Amino acid sequence: MAATGAEASAAMNSGEHDNVLRPRPRKPVNPQLAELTRQESNVSITSSNGFLTMPENGTASGLTSGRSTPVPEDAPQSAKALSYARKQVRAEQRRRIFPTIDYTARVSHFDPASDYRDFHGFFNLFWIGLAIMAITSMLRNIKDTGSPLRVQIWTLFTVKLWHLAIADFLMVASTAISLPLAKYTRENQGGMRWNEGGMAVQSIYQALWLAFWVFIPFALGWTWTAQVFFLLHTMVLLMKMHSYAFYNGHLSETEKRLQALDDPMTTESKAPAYVYPTVENPMGEYAHKSKVAPSDNGDSDNGSNHSDAEIERLAQLRADLARELTSPIGNITYPRNLTWPNYADYLLCPTLCYELEYPRTDRINWIPLVSKIVATFGCIFLLTIISEEFILPVLQESHRGLIDINNNKNMLDTMLILAETISWLLFPFMLTFLLVFLVIFEYVLGAFAEITRFADRHFYSDWWNSTDWMEFSREWNVPVYSFLRRHVYATSRQKIGRPMATLITFLVSALGHEIVMACITKKIRGYGFICQMLQLPIVVLQRTRWVRGKETLNNVCFWCSMVLGLSLICSLYVLI
Repeated sequence: MAATGAEASAAMNSGEHDNVLRPRPRKPVNPQLAELTRQESNVSITSSNGFLTMPENGTASGLTSGRSTPVPEDAPQSAKALSYARKQVRAEQRRRIFPTIDYTARVSHFDPASDYRDFHGFFNLFWIGLAIMAITSMLRNIKDTGSPLRVQIWTLFTVKLWHLAIADFLMVASTAISLPLAKYTRENQGGMRWNEGGMAVQSIYQALWLAFWVFIPFALGWTWTAQVFFLLHTMVLLMKMHSYAFYNGHLSETEKRLQALDDPMTTESKAPAYVYPTVENPMGEYAHKSKVAPSDNGDSDNGSNHSDAEIERLAQLRADLARELTSPIGNITYPRNLTWPNYADYLLCPTLCYELEYPRTDRINWIPLVSKIVATFGCIFLLTIISEEFILPVLQESHRGLIDINNNKNMLDTMLILAETISWLLFPFMLTFLLVFLVIFEYVLGAFAEITRFADRHFYSDWWNSTDWMEFSREWNVPVYSFLRRHVYATSRQKIGRPMATLITFLVSALGHEIVMACITKKIRGYGFICQMLQLPIVVLQRTRWVRGKETLNNVCFWCSMVLGLSLICSLYVLI
């Protein structure tokens, strides 16, 4: 018969052992008391200075299992501390038989109050969905035609390809006249100074340049795919050329003013130095306006008759003018930027606003560069599949239906076909819109930024959270927005005020979009112009006290109007 725990303990104390293995006796512990004891043990395990503390009696707490080898009483203090630490860790790691769950006040990932912003998995799911769509379409084509791809759009890419390449090269080269013109206006002191005749010559050249290169695709009979690329590149080069010429023209006048201050008898203006709009100063301003004499002539500045205040104002004006001629980084000063390498680098940089110097990365990262190039062609492949499978067939069928209806002059059937076409194109154009955004602002601009080591990769913001069209215009296309703000809004606001400057900016943007649509579809209808100008009253409505602040409602309205607008404009341009 097995001995009891007390008998076994007595036998062990007397040096005898019956060689029977028994479980260690444990006292029943109240759970609340055990938790309180554990907390006290945790508190006492470290002192205020972060070091382990030993119990006053030098023994372990009752929470330890006792399986450790006993430490002799005469052991060093370091050995006792290590033994005590091991026992405490084992005691804290003991698990309850039935594990508990810690509940606390938390929100879900999609809750508006959540700080979680990493949804990269949905981005991967987006590409997986597009891959499934492409594979399914190719399998269906193999079943129906024996070929994985249709050839209606693919064959358009190779039509007059050499014409496109040569014309695009000549168009890029023709923008280079801005450099010698900038040098000439800088050196000229007469009627061809920038503020007198130089600006007019540059503006006339830009207008003739745009008209000529817009006419070329029509004269050569290019396909619409070639026109899309060529016309978009034309608009990009026009904005680049304008920014280069007008910013350097401003710097040439600034340099003349700075040099003229060396002559005490100069009649050059002593008005405050104008600081050209930048990222930090988007609207432009006059530096130290209160410190500079308001007089625009030098009648009161006669050599030794300068007062101390006038000398201080002139010194401040010289400093402001010199600062305006220096790049924000400080490595280049005008006119050292007027070189061919600088101009060629500017053409390749993914920006539409010229600066003397841009921040750069240390080196080219080849793996991201190759991945962006591959992703560019992948997006073009998906865009072509979407156009051939889901857009072109719908438009062709609707066009045939409208021809039959127009013969009967039935307006109701015409409206029904138009509504059906718009509904069928909603989802394809939503995918097209997202892919165009990715291919331009993430992959093409990102690739050129990597090639030129352009460090500022802020090509877009979170436009998908926009609550009105004004916010979307700021965040969807940052390069174009920066150009319009710098060269249209900021320059016109000083003369005509903020409301009219906003109207002029939207007008210029709407005209640009209408030119693109008219050249692609070979129709002048004004649908795109009207839809874009309607954004202004919509923004005014969304900023009323009844609608303002309802972010979810406004974002839903934004997405609905975006998806519906794309399908509507395409249907109108193609079918009517």
